[in-house]
Amino acid sequence: MKNSVSQKFAEIYGEGAILFASPGRINLIGEHTDYNGGFVFPGAVDKGIVAAIRLNGTDKVRAFALDLNESAEFGLNEEDKPAQSWACYIFGVCREIQKRGGVIGGFDTVFAGDVPLGAGMSSSAALESTFAFALNHLYNLGIEKFELARIGQSTEHNYCGVKCGIMDQFASVHGKAGHLMRLDCRSMEFTYFPFDPTKHGYRLMLVNSCVKHELVGSPYNDRRASCERVAAVLGQEFLRGATMDQLEAIKDQISEEDYLRARYVIGEEKRVLDVCEALERDDYETVGKRMYETHWGMSKDYEVSCEELDFLATVAQECGVTGSRIMGGGFGGCTINLVKEELYDNFVATVTERFKEKYGHEPKIYPVIISDGSRILA
Repeated sequence: MKNSVSQKFAEIYGEGAILFASPGRINLIGEHTDYNGGFVFPGAVDKGIVAAIRLNGTDKVRAFALDLNESAEFGLNEEDKPAQSWACYIFGVCREIQKRGGVIGGFDTVFAGDVPLGAGMSSSAALESTFAFALNHLYNLGIEKFELARIGQSTEHNYCGVKCGIMDQFASVHGKAGHLMRLDCRSMEFTYFPFDPTKHGYRLMLVNSCVKHELVGSPYNDRRASCERVAAVLGQEFLRGATMDQLEAIKDQISEEDYLRARYVIGEEKRVLDVCEALERDDYETVGKRMYETHWGMSKDYEVSCEELDFLATVAQECGVTGSRIMGGGFGGCTINLVKEELYDNFVATVTERFKEKYGHEPKIYPVIISDGSRILA
């Protein structure tokens, strides 16, 4: 990918570009916790966006999306927003840097990506992080890494119409090979934890159901509202820090549905902390147990799973997979799986065959390697 991006840049714009890269991400555990002020536990992956960039001395950006074979040209003022949706990510990053006082000019760029689309690995965050990191470097802006992540998040909010949290951009910018990052979504403090499954005889992989269920109503907003109602009864801003004992004490003051939603979130906060402690002692079996607990909590209490994802988790358990759970918001997409090396091939073959037999199409398998965040490529 690096070579094809470089070659295309030379072909269109000439020599002198610098290559930058940012990764997609996985989240090992900590789902639906961000808006509850809790913890998430992402890591950067070995797939992402690569961009060749060279300043052009004008006030115009000329961009070429190699995967789409499309080009765009736009200025750097608010009224210059491009028509193409992919170009809005680059434009938005430029505008958000300017809003923060960064003085930038035009540039030429060619970019491509190998983040699997629809797998919940955040290709859009990788794109934003690449350009935020690159422009910060090329213009010596001195913007701190966490603010680069916020620039990506603000781009989604203000230019792409997506009200996302900070996790995807944070993981893309801050990623570190062989480590996951526990991000406190209340204080925004984070800690690296060692994660090297291969060294301990495990592999990490995604199984993509290639299913996305159309949602009736606004299930995400409904669940958020449930959590906020329970937090209010507890006298808290968020569910973060609440205990099961506290929840049981107010059970008769809240609906059954709100009780189940809160039970999942309170349990998930503890599971994230358990997994962090387990990794510090290289205890991958406990990590796997907590992953299954999260899956069935999301399925039964939070009710964001679907038949296909429950089937994938069940087949994983039957194949002796150490841990498996829904990754992402739910209602389709992927499971993330922690598999012993010696069981990997059998699990891939079994889950592919049984899923196709039941649903008429094969799932997609993506091995995951935890890698570095935004960087300049040599």
